[in-house]
Amino acid sequence: MSRWNRVERALEAWAFPHLTLLLIAGQLLVYLLEAAHLPAIRAIELVPARVLDGGEVWRLVTFLMTPPQCNPFFAFFGWYLFFIMGNALNAHWGALRYNLFILLGWLLTAGMAFAVPHQSAPNLFIGGSVFLAFAWMYPDFEIYILFILPLKIKWLALLTWVLYGWTLLFGTMLERLMILASMGNVLMFFGRDMFWAIRRGQRRVGVKVRSAVAEKEDPKHCCVVCGRTLQSHPEMEFRYCRTCVPTACYCREHLNPHVHRSLAPAKKNPKMPPRDGGSG
Repeated sequence: MSRWNRVERALEAWAFPHLTLLLIAGQLLVYLLEAAHLPAIRAIELVPARVLDGGEVWRLVTFLMTPPQCNPFFAFFGWYLFFIMGNALNAHWGALRYNLFILLGWLLTAGMAFAVPHQSAPNLFIGGSVFLAFAWMYPDFEIYILFILPLKIKWLALLTWVLYGWTLLFGTMLERLMILASMGNVLMFFGRDMFWAIRRGQRRVGVKVRSAVAEKEDPKHCCVVCGRTLQSHPEMEFRYCRTCVPTACYCREHLNPHVHRSLAPAKKNPKMPPRDGGSG
């Protein structure tokens, strides 16, 4: 057993086995308090200036319980997806590694937030990192848009990466920092796999390009008599003679008649007399 496996087994007892459900329950509680007109979010959101000046250190943890600011239907749908994806990662990695993934996202998000201390840092991008991790591991998982249209999650992940890139270019400073935190979390766990996947994709593209170039330079239809090709004479018709060995291509002018080709020369029959009629 390797050293890391021994450490992992020792720390497994300290991991939360139902971390996803715990986070959803906390956000649901705050959501219900807000619906009852009790301003719970203001007391738990992460505003680094409040932590530095007022000593409200609990905000470093409680901001994870900030619920999505949307109508109940989309909020419950978001929690449902987060529950599925979080549990899938937890089952694949084990509770310890999944806890470390959430912990790393929390540390990066909270640390980046102190660069803009007077703004409230959202926890949305921590959930975004869970989504991107799930999409990387299960790219063919299908989500039904409006419970009707099936869509593979890899395309939603691609759209998310594009939106992240757009926000990095034109978003606010806080948005850029939160995206960097989310991307850093994903890259720490999947950066090596993504690098090699990109390399393999580049190799496949190179092979296809070389094959296309070779196919263009070596045309399929080339008359074995005159050398005409479909590229040099696109109006010409070409046919293949299956009697020839190997199968040969002929243009319309040389197809009929033609002498059939053969790999081996014909053997002479010793019983047949010589053609000049002379005796042996």
